[in-house]
Amino acid sequence: MTATVEYNGTTGTADAGYSSHVDDLNIFYDTGHMTFIAISAVLVLLMIPGVGFFYSGLARRKSALQLVLLSMLSVAVIGFQWFFWGYSLAFSRTGNAFLGDLSQFGLMKTLAQPNGAASMPDILFCLYQGMFAAITPALAIGAVADRGRMLPAIVFMFIWSTVVYDPIAYWTWNANGWLMNLPSYDFAGGGPVHVASGACALAYSLMLGKRAGYSNNQGLPYRPHSVTNVLLGTVFLWVGWFGFNGGSALAMNIRAIMACYVTHLAASCAGITWVLLDYRLERKWSTIGFCSGAISGLVAITPAAGFVPSWAAVPIGVIGAVCCNFATKLKFLIGIDDALDIFAVHGVGGIVGNLLTGIFGASYIASLDGGEFKPIGWIEGNWVQLGYQLAGTCACFGWSFSLSCIILFLMNLVPGLSLRVSSSDEDVGIDDAQLGEFAYDYVELKRNFNDMGLASDSASSTTEKVASAV
Repeated sequence: MTATVEYNGTTGTADAGYSSHVDDLNIFYDTGHMTFIAISAVLVLLMIPGVGFFYSGLARRKSALQLVLLSMLSVAVIGFQWFFWGYSLAFSRTGNAFLGDLSQFGLMKTLAQPNGAASMPDILFCLYQGMFAAITPALAIGAVADRGRMLPAIVFMFIWSTVVYDPIAYWTWNANGWLMNLPSYDFAGGGPVHVASGACALAYSLMLGKRAGYSNNQGLPYRPHSVTNVLLGTVFLWVGWFGFNGGSALAMNIRAIMACYVTHLAASCAGITWVLLDYRLERKWSTIGFCSGAISGLVAITPAAGFVPSWAAVPIGVIGAVCCNFATKLKFLIGIDDALDIFAVHGVGGIVGNLLTGIFGASYIASLDGGEFKPIGWIEGNWVQLGYQLAGTCACFGWSFSLSCIILFLMNLVPGLSLRVSSSDEDVGIDDAQLGEFAYDYVELKRNFNDMGLASDSASSTTEKVASAV
């Protein structure tokens, strides 16, 4: 069904849509647009277990299940938080330049009034943006790998989403937000999702401290325990990113299709670039390198997807992969054990994408949805835009990193919310100590820094197998 009636109810304040005095609220909306966004929301939801599998594969076997579980707990915790007050804080219509109000607390008056776009009823916009809110803490919480306790991580996700994510999302995407009005362009979440989660992961890693056995020049000498899981997570993420970036057009139009195309092209170019960068050192074709590169390209294109022409996806993917690849060495320079390189890929990738949007952004691409835009990037002679992009990036990073450190510091003082497991639990493994369950049908009884030999025959004859160190 194609909508033929323009919405005539209350606008500017929260309203369920009944002020329009029509019997059927569906007449205001095209079911094609709504179907596209609903499918996009499901695709973004599928990205979240993809994050879990990706992180799980990169981690050690004895902590693998924790990371999958935390990614799904993020769906549940933020699902409630978004209903409770998150959506209102991020997308209410009557907030100031910094934060929304509670006019839609508990999703009251949230139904059929347009929000985000004329083609988008409030409740659908809430569903779609709620998936962005859920995946962001899931990206950051991988910082707990091998040493973080479960309960503080769950509590942190709720607090962080409220204090950090919701304000940044409001600045960036709400019509009243100060970054929206600057303007600092961000199509699908370079700042609110990637820079914020990368900065948060860096802060969490700093506050947790280094893992046992960590050395300043080589980190921990463990390879990813399951390259297959990493590849599976990459597949989930790559497919889901079509909904992440394409759906951010908020309607089924040519701009959405262009966003999907540049997303795919940037990921492809970045994957190839990272593989070649690794090949020059090891003379091996690295699966982990390809997956990391593809994700870095997806991250870098995120803020630019609805603003750049197709050819720009090539330099964005290549530059994003190069910067993220070299950023994986930053943890050694600053002495922070970012176990899964979350800051290097998501933080640095988001920063690069935000800045390159100010260079390659084009009004003739942004207007493919029927809107009107002034010249956007350097390719159209708008030189000041790079400064606006830098301002938005610094604001997102500074807010997320500083608030994350403060939240974690205060939580660590609360009895029962200490961030880190005991040394004995870390040695046993988080899955055993915190979950009592395992990712596989066998567990490692011992996998310490100095273990180099195989287990004794007597130990290996039991139902549990002992693995040598990698």
